[in-house]
Amino acid sequence: MTLNELRYLVAVAHERNFGRAAQKCFVSQPALSVAVQKLEDELGTLVFERGKNEVTVTPVGERIVEQAQRVLEESMRIRDIAQSGRNQLVGALKLGVIHTVAPYLLPDLIPVLHDSAPQMPLDIEENLTENLETGLRSGRIDAAIIALPFAPSGMAADFLYEEPFQVVVPAAHRWAKRRSVQPSELADENTILLNIGHCFRDQVLESCPELNRADAHLPRTNSLETVRNMVASGLGISVLPRDALTPKYHSRMVVPVPFAKPAPSRRVALAYRRSFPRPAALAAIRDAVAQCRPKGRVRAHRKLRAEPRRG
Repeated sequence: MTLNELRYLVAVAHERNFGRAAQKCFVSQPALSVAVQKLEDELGTLVFERGKNEVTVTPVGERIVEQAQRVLEESMRIRDIAQSGRNQLVGALKLGVIHTVAPYLLPDLIPVLHDSAPQMPLDIEENLTENLETGLRSGRIDAAIIALPFAPSGMAADFLYEEPFQVVVPAAHRWAKRRSVQPSELADENTILLNIGHCFRDQVLESCPELNRADAHLPRTNSLETVRNMVASGLGISVLPRDALTPKYHSRMVVPVPFAKPAPSRRVALAYRRSFPRPAALAAIRDAVAQCRPKGRVRAHRKLRAEPRRG
């Protein structure tokens, strides 16, 4: 058996679907299916029951998948342990970032980090939270900048900063000169949301529960910039995080309107495996984030206790 075969095994168990598992592992479905079948033949037992619409892990398969996960985690530690014996700020750091943070944080983070840790380039993966969690578990990435809550077993999350939300409306909208908007008022508007799967979408819906309706506009996009352009075109209104509304992203066709206090917000954190052996590298990321946050908008990071995961 190979580490790749074990990686495929864990992915199929997590996704309960060979096609989605293949996408997560960046291989074709036939190649993944053949590899899993080969491993089952080698082990002399079925790990999965193949149904028409779903894959089920067999009882013995549950134990095999659990052990495979441990093997993958330990195998990744070999390179990490070797690296930790040297300078922890030397060598690439594989960093995941959610879609709604990456475009607004990374342009400021990279120059600061380059000055403080010039020999630690970032190998960046921009993705959804659930995919970044999978990457952390498998060792595909070392750390991830996500939005809380995030408390999978074996993981830690260090709070970085809090980011309030604002409503954005077309320049000609009747709210454009308002001083504030109540979350409940959004229910009467055509409110544009990100696609399903984005934690930011979930956070907006949690803050504005009246938007949980069938006619809320759902664009097929992972991009807040595309949402902003839809608002500019007059399609409707939306909600953006504060960092997407700084002057560098200003559009004369879109007007931000604050929420009435207390404004909805999200908490951004740095997540990583508790066993990750380069704490100095994680500290460098945290410090760089703090340095690139404008004064008055930064709260000192703290290590969070595990929170119950929602959704």
